[in-house]
Amino acid sequence: MADKDFDMPDVDEAEEEELGGESEFGAAAAGLQKEGEEREIGKAGLKKLLVRSGEGWETPDSGDEVQVHYTGTLLDGTKFDSSFDRGEPFTFKLGQGQVIKGWDEGISTMKKGERAIFTTPPELAYGDAGAPPSIPPKSTLKFDVELISWASVKDICKDGGIYKKIITPGEKWETPKDPDEVTVKFEARLEDGTVVSSTPEDGVEFCVKDGYFCPAISTAAKTMKKGEKVILNVKPQYGFGKQGREAQGNDSAVPPDTPLVIDMELISWKTVAEITDNKKVLKKILKEGEGYEKPNDGTVVKIKYEARLLDGTTFERKGSDEDPFEFVIDEEQVIPGLDKAVATMKMGERALVTVAPEYGFGEVATEKELGVVPANATLLYEVELLSFVKEKESWNMDTPEKLEFATKKKEEGNTLFKLGKFARASKKYEKAAKLVEYDSSFDEDQKKQSKVLKVTCNLNNAACKLKLKDYKEAIKLCSKVLELESQNVKALYRRAQAYIETADLDLAEFDIKKALEIDPQNREVRLEFKTLKQRQIEYNKKEAKLYGNMFARVNKLESVDTKKIEA
Repeated sequence: MADKDFDMPDVDEAEEEELGGESEFGAAAAGLQKEGEEREIGKAGLKKLLVRSGEGWETPDSGDEVQVHYTGTLLDGTKFDSSFDRGEPFTFKLGQGQVIKGWDEGISTMKKGERAIFTTPPELAYGDAGAPPSIPPKSTLKFDVELISWASVKDICKDGGIYKKIITPGEKWETPKDPDEVTVKFEARLEDGTVVSSTPEDGVEFCVKDGYFCPAISTAAKTMKKGEKVILNVKPQYGFGKQGREAQGNDSAVPPDTPLVIDMELISWKTVAEITDNKKVLKKILKEGEGYEKPNDGTVVKIKYEARLLDGTTFERKGSDEDPFEFVIDEEQVIPGLDKAVATMKMGERALVTVAPEYGFGEVATEKELGVVPANATLLYEVELLSFVKEKESWNMDTPEKLEFATKKKEEGNTLFKLGKFARASKKYEKAAKLVEYDSSFDEDQKKQSKVLKVTCNLNNAACKLKLKDYKEAIKLCSKVLELESQNVKALYRRAQAYIETADLDLAEFDIKKALEIDPQNREVRLEFKTLKQRQIEYNKKEAKLYGNMFARVNKLESVDTKKIEA
């Protein structure tokens, strides 16, 4: 049957909408059908007799370009068309109204290589009119269909602007993100075949978010897997729009409002990760690591690296394969940017780390072994993680080990607190408390030890949070202590401090009064009570002023209204 014979029949548009689209039966259920078995697809009377099972489990989606062989007959066996007879498969886009509804619905349930006979009622074929002279009105038809293959065609922007046809599937499942650097090869043509731009055989490298040539290239790259080859049909809004593009170098001109056809391959890409939320430390992976484990705080890592300025000047080299450089994560033994980046690496990974001055040597010029790092310098570290030994995880510890390790972390926290390093001290206290948080399996003596550790670490962590002005966390930590010791004066005192800073003055007063009931002579609590009273006076003054201004405005409005009435 010629392509034109498969144009949609004159069916009411609303009916067309209702009957078309993906069947309720679905591809997954179709996969359970046995050879020789006939089943109904959907609710409109379409029946499918499975003649030969297909390969795998995938079925084509709406928009995919499918290639089939078929024979069409009337119910009495009269043949009206056959691609088998012509020796040429028929190609069309599924779900786009290019064929009768029964085909769109039925073929969407088929696998590659599958053969099936579809009994198609008039509503899903040529309706009341038929297709004279071959197909009488109101004809039920049989189609013997073999699905040869299909190419995935996706509307990747969901607006018809870029259709992507996959020629060669890519590897794995990952796709590039905006910060990543991709290497692609492409040839861009006008619809008449005129080549307007092409890359060298080894492709071109660019950052996805920066784009290259035209917007369609970077947009498509974010949907592609490594090694994937595609054909892009690009509308002008994703090409060069109404302005077009003048000839540049070896590239030809693109006229205004001109669609493009682009053959494109994603050769490879380098993942660029934002290590810090403020994008001040970036990591570009040059060689993928092994496994999935990464260093955590306290891990002993062995690395080698070369450090450079942005102009390429090398100012430091550390470590080698035979004699690696060793340091402990989160112990301030290297600059913060390098510390944070290495903590995200896998064994054997090699990366280029870009470090802003805030995470490097800051505003001070620093002399290193191979040169001077100027003030406010952005740094580049090419670093390889050779090996690491993680601290023992809690689930691998027995109870005595947990208690011992928690005590060690608490003492490390105390040292850091005295040095004014409150953020790092907080992390030590938090780790110690977590180690003994669940103590139901401890014996009585161990439970007593764990309680002391939990109270001490949470109280000390609350003190850190107060210094860091994280008042909500300070309140939570003090509340945890009070669940264990309801008469703990320090917990009441520190929670009151946090309440004062968050303007919860009534709650602060409650905690301070309770603390003074327990320890009336506590000097720190009494001083905090004075602070609270001063805050309350200031608050009351503000309230009085606010309401005073409010009443003044109300009186003024009332006076104006009175004058209007008198007038």
